[in-house]
Amino acid sequence: MRLFLLLVIALGVQAADPPKQPIAFSHKQHAGELKLPCATCHVNPAPGEMMTFPVESKCMTCHQAIKTDSPEIQKLAKFAADKKRVPWTRVYQVPTFVFWSHKAHLDAGAKCSDCHGEVATLTLMSKEKETSMGACMECHRQKKVSNDCSFCHEKLN
Repeated sequence: MRLFLLLVIALGVQAADPPKQPIAFSHKQHAGELKLPCATCHVNPAPGEMMTFPVESKCMTCHQAIKTDSPEIQKLAKFAADKKRVPWTRVYQVPTFVFWSHKAHLDAGAKCSDCHGEVATLTLMSKEKETSMGACMECHRQKKVSNDCSFCHEKLN
C-alpha cells in the first residue's frame, strides 16, 4: 500500500481539460486582474465545510452596469431575473466518504491555492492540483498533520 501511495504522489498531476460551463467565467479577470479575494464570491456558510458558488444576484451587483452587452452577462442576467441558479459544473469534488472541511483548513492557515492551484491565472477553470488521498496525505506529512485514517474518514464531534 505504501508503495502505491508513493507512486501516486510521485506521478504528480497534469491539469485536466476545463469542463464546459453554462456561462464563460474568467477567474483570471476577476481574481487576477480585479484582485477579488476568493471569499468575495465563494462564501463558506456554517458549519464551514463547503464553499459555495456565488448567487447570481451577487454577480449582478456589478454586472447590472458592467459589460451588459456581453452575451455571457445576458445569460447571467436571465438566470438572476428568473431566480434560477447557474448550473455550474463542479471542478473539484470530495468523495462522500471523506470528511473534509474548508473551515478547518482555512483556520489552520491553508490558502485556497494550496489545493486549487493558481486559479487567479486561469481564464477557464480546470483542475490544476490533485486532490487524491495520496496528495492529501503528502500535504499532511509536509505540514506535520495527522495521517490517521479516522482524521479524514470519520466525522469527529
